[in-house]
Amino acid sequence: MIFLCWSRPSQKEQKACIAMSGSFNYHSNYNGATAEPVVTLKEKLSGSSFFVNHARVLVGSGLDTFEKGKSALQNWRHFSLNWAFVDPKTPIQSGTKICVCSKAIFPWLMMPLQVIYVDESRNSNFDAASFSFGSGTLRGHLLAGEERFSITMDEKNNVWYEILSFSKPDHILSAIGYPYVLMMQKRFTRDSTLAMQKHLSPKLEDASSVP
Repeated sequence: MIFLCWSRPSQKEQKACIAMSGSFNYHSNYNGATAEPVVTLKEKLSGSSFFVNHARVLVGSGLDTFEKGKSALQNWRHFSLNWAFVDPKTPIQSGTKICVCSKAIFPWLMMPLQVIYVDESRNSNFDAASFSFGSGTLRGHLLAGEERFSITMDEKNNVWYEILSFSKPDHILSAIGYPYVLMMQKRFTRDSTLAMQKHLSPKLEDASSVP
C-alpha cells in the first residue's frame, strides 16, 4: 500500500492518508533511536540494513536565533520546499500522525509518520539550549525508519540545525529505485538546510556542513 496523488495533495487527501496508515513499519527496538547522538545510533544499527543520513549546519548565533529556529521547526519551515511539504498546522506532539508530501518524477507521494518524542532542554545559565523531535515511519510509507530534526545553541552561542535519520526500503518500488531514493534524501537534506539557513541568517546560507 502506498499513497499517490496526481496533483498537489489537498488537506482532505492528507487526512485520508493518515487515517488509512497503519502502525510503525520498523521494529520497536529502534523506536526513539534517533534521540541518541549519531555515534551511538550508528553503533546500535551496526550490522543492520539501515542507512544513516546525517547533516549539521551552522544557522546563526544567539538566543534570538535559537528561538526563531525552534519556531521554524514547530511550523514546519524546514519542509517549506517547492517539492515537499507538511501542513504547517500539524502539531509537533508525541503521538501526532504526520503526512509528508513529496513530489516524485511525476506523481506526489503522501508518506505517513508519527511523532515519537519531543525533547527540549536548557542549562541553568540559559547559554545553551536545544529543541528536537523525532518521527517514525508508518505502514504505507515507502521507507522504514526514523528521522530527527533539531535546533541547538551551544555554549559558544552558535546555533546549529541538524538532521539525523536511518531508513531502509519498505516497498518494492523503493527497493528497486533505492539509488533514486537516496538521491532524493540527500536533496531534501541539502534543500532543508539551505531553507533554514536562509530563514535564520541569510549571511550564512553558504556555510559548510559539519559531519
